[in-house]
Amino acid sequence: MKLIYWSFGQNFGDMLNPYIWVDRLLPEYFAPHYLPETCFLGIGTLLNKQRILNLKQYKQKIIFSTGVGYGDICSLDETWKVYCVRGPRSAAALNLNYNLSITDGAALLRPILKSDPNPKFYQKKYKYAYMPHHELAGLGWQRACQQIGYQYIDPHFPVEMVLQQIQETEVLLAEAMHGAIVADALRVHWIPIVTNTSILSFKWLDWCDSLNLEYKPFHIEKLHNPRIARDILTPARKVRDFWRIRQASQRLKQVVKVAKPMLSSEQLLDEKIEQLQLHLEELKSNLPRPM
Repeated sequence: MKLIYWSFGQNFGDMLNPYIWVDRLLPEYFAPHYLPETCFLGIGTLLNKQRILNLKQYKQKIIFSTGVGYGDICSLDETWKVYCVRGPRSAAALNLNYNLSITDGAALLRPILKSDPNPKFYQKKYKYAYMPHHELAGLGWQRACQQIGYQYIDPHFPVEMVLQQIQETEVLLAEAMHGAIVADALRVHWIPIVTNTSILSFKWLDWCDSLNLEYKPFHIEKLHNPRIARDILTPARKVRDFWRIRQASQRLKQVVKVAKPMLSSEQLLDEKIEQLQLHLEELKSNLPRPM
């Protein structure tokens, strides 16, 4: 079975797919010769017209906790099997039953880490940490965090490193949505941040709705333009870059003075995780037993 996810670049949210599905929950189902004409879409904003058309060569397509976004939507034919989607907005966009809207599959990290035979316990080291969107991450934000004593969590870091740093944090300021999703699952308070108009609010609203959370992000001026490679930290713009970084760091400090850190209801989260686990068992029972 082929795992479908956004694999261009080392982005934390996308790399949760092999970490959760292949390495932990469904390893035998992704063996090289198991159901080669079947694909599996898990974590990510993967459901749009172009993606759906690109997968037409597969006779069976499985959707599990995936989200809608980044393009036009078209209907799913009989070759698609939907076990659940990320939230009610994705379900509505695809004309699915509301009951199929559960939450993002990254929430399964909670039981995964709890069941680890060699659990790791991390003491809190950082009062605040900031995790930017993967397209906006880099040295600029790292320096901005250093100026005010915040931990900088780069979404390009290995999954295990990001998980550790989130658990070591008391409050995570997150522009990376899966930073917030994982923080919430691991019971770390979080504050949503937006620095760029390219951030897709639909996917945030979709996930937040699934856990009865209100999405009201704090806006900070972007530190650089990801489309311009030499937009920041260049010798010719040294003074300008210094003041932009200083401004960004001060804005981060202002946010924590006025923001109320968020966390979903633990009871609701556990209910959603139980639903994900039930749908996962249904999926396994519907597929041939791996050899």
